[in-house]
Amino acid sequence: LGPRWLPVPPAAVMDSIIIQERLVEKLLSPRTQAQRSHPAKLKDHEKQYVGFATLPNQVHRKSVKKGFDFTLMVAGESGLGKSTLVNSLFLTDLYKDRKLLNAEERINQTVEIVKHTVDIEEKGVKLKLTIVDTPGFGDAVNNTECWKPITDYIDQQFEQYFRDESGLNRKNIQDNRVHCCLYFISPFGHGLRPVDVEFMKALHEKVNIVPLIAKADCLIPSEIRKLKERIREEIDKFGIKVYQFPECDSDEDEEFKQQDRELKESAPFAVIGSNTVVEAKGQRVRGRLYPWGIVEVENQAHCDFVKLRNMLIRTHMHDLKDVTCDVHYENYRAQCIQQMT
Repeated sequence: LGPRWLPVPPAAVMDSIIIQERLVEKLLSPRTQAQRSHPAKLKDHEKQYVGFATLPNQVHRKSVKKGFDFTLMVAGESGLGKSTLVNSLFLTDLYKDRKLLNAEERINQTVEIVKHTVDIEEKGVKLKLTIVDTPGFGDAVNNTECWKPITDYIDQQFEQYFRDESGLNRKNIQDNRVHCCLYFISPFGHGLRPVDVEFMKALHEKVNIVPLIAKADCLIPSEIRKLKERIREEIDKFGIKVYQFPECDSDEDEEFKQQDRELKESAPFAVIGSNTVVEAKGQRVRGRLYPWGIVEVENQAHCDFVKLRNMLIRTHMHDLKDVTCDVHYENYRAQCIQQMT
């Protein structure tokens, strides 16, 4: 008989069919059934619902659209792996054009401040990262007040922010205040050196100091434990105020509380940095290849790199910014106002 062609219904009939289908869907939806079974309850619920529960979503959307900024300072003597660690933390290459000075050039070198700014985007979230490096610190024969350029730089950023905040146009203030200082302690010693103590005492009321034991693959686990205990004792003895992790809220889950306990027990963090990828047990990992084996940077049994990264980026970045704003900057601002009056 051949194919049968069904006649195409006119537009009016099609509209009627679509309306009927939508009506059936509406009647069969759970919300409509609830309205038919308990119409008074649903109306009361809608009356009580104001809508401010969506405020976190609004703040989140606005924050993501605006983007975030974070300024990290790294300090310590040359050769402790500062540049390598920063590149490992943020998976960037901030030191492409760096020129290494020889011994003769370093004799005449003074402490300078070098800024590197990079825009990073991850899953739609933008971060303007500023790394403040301090080449020349601790390398001179006479290190008397070698931290002065660093303290001056931190004060200059506070002063600039205070001026912008007191100016007429306060909408687009750039926050260049230093939110955290990673201070690298040499593993080749028995605790803090005099320059370490004086540096931290000069800066502990201006910036959040996070002490690190550099090149931790030079030490065996028992030596790392002893060095950590020694550094903690000396920090208490000399009255140095390093960054204190905030206490967990009682309503946090057990996993977060356990992670917080581990962070507090691990400080100061013993870290290893590497920008090369090596093969270990059939997997490609970032690490360092030695004649006796491979040190994996992201293996928590080898070093505290993952704990430092989690603390710095995933869990405490906002708290570091809050402490900078609410404590260190407020102290500076109060001093300025007191001097003005």
